[in-house]
Amino acid sequence: MEPRAQGPIRHVVIASGNVHKVAEIASMLEELPLSFEAQPQGLDIEETGDTYLANARLKAEAVARATGHWALADDSGLEVDALGGAPGLYSARYAPTDHERIHRLLKELGDTPYRSASFNSAMALADPQGRIVLESQGQVRGELLRVTRGHGGGYDPIFWLRETGCSYAELNPYQRLRFGSRGRAARQMAAELRALL
Repeated sequence: MEPRAQGPIRHVVIASGNVHKVAEIASMLEELPLSFEAQPQGLDIEETGDTYLANARLKAEAVARATGHWALADDSGLEVDALGGAPGLYSARYAPTDHERIHRLLKELGDTPYRSASFNSAMALADPQGRIVLESQGQVRGELLRVTRGHGGGYDPIFWLRETGCSYAELNPYQRLRFGSRGRAARQMAAELRALL
């Protein structure tokens, strides 16, 4: 996607009300000369896209138009091969809480030895008029553990990365940036954003 000519980018609103996600994305892009903030409270965008990238676009466009600032959105999900790619786009809505989501997933997976899965992330950057200027995607393959390891949000405690020898929840910030799906999407976005700056 070709970036459109714009005024200088100095401030970016991250299209999320999740303080942990906002902090993680901001830290992944900290080398850029930008300031970041979370989207305004009470702003709720319905995720009706049929891909992670479509949902990221929807959120970035809506937040940019609502705030009049550049907006960066992320959408992520876990896809389990033995479950036909579920929970996928519905990862965050699979159950009411992280604990219940993990419990449901492990119950549905049962004792199968086929536990391969992938974390997928997509990012979209919209200009202040709500037009998508940049997009990026990242994926990481792993396996699902039978019991949790480490403390983290979402499905992180049961997602095992062979390259690091630990669960997603046990990754340090450097490892998340290098190996994580959001980190891979953020690195690609940072390179393209640097060219825009």
